[in-house]
Amino acid sequence: MLSAGLLLLALQGAQAQELKIGYVNSDRVLRDATPAKAAQSRLEQEFSRREKELADMAAKLKAASDKLEKEGPALAESERARRQRDLVEQDRDFQRRRREFQEDLNQRKNEELAAVVERANRVIKQIFEQEKYDLILQEAVFAGPRVDITDKVIKALNANGGK
Repeated sequence: MLSAGLLLLALQGAQAQELKIGYVNSDRVLRDATPAKAAQSRLEQEFSRREKELADMAAKLKAASDKLEKEGPALAESERARRQRDLVEQDRDFQRRRREFQEDLNQRKNEELAAVVERANRVIKQIFEQEKYDLILQEAVFAGPRVDITDKVIKALNANGGK
C-alpha cells in the first residue's frame, strides 16, 4: 500500500511530464529466452547420466526387495535377516546418492539461473537507458500489455546472447 501511495505521489508530481513505466515477467524470461533454454539443456546433459544411474539403482533395489518378499517365507531365518540387512544398506546408499544428486543439481541450477538473471538484468538496464524509462518493474499484481516489455527483453537476450 505504501509503495502504491508513493507511486501516486510521483505520478502527481510529474504533472506535465508523463512517466514511462515498463514491466518484465521474469518467469517468462527465465523460461523462454534462449540463454535460459541453453542453461536448462546444459543441466540436463550434465546430470542425465547420474539421473539414469539413480533410476537403475532404484529399479535394482525394488527388484531385490520384491525377490526377498517372494522368497522370504522359504528362506532360513539367518539368510532372510542377511538379505534384509543388505537391502537396508543398499537403500541407505541409494538415499545418500539421491540426496547428493539433488544438492548438486540445485547448486548448478542456482549458478545457471544467476548467470541468466545477470544477463537479463543487463539487457533490462540497457532498454531502460536507451528508451528512457522512469521505472521498470519485475513484480506486479497486474500489468497491461502497453507496459509489458517482456517480449522486448527476450528478443534482446536472444539476439545478442544477453551480453
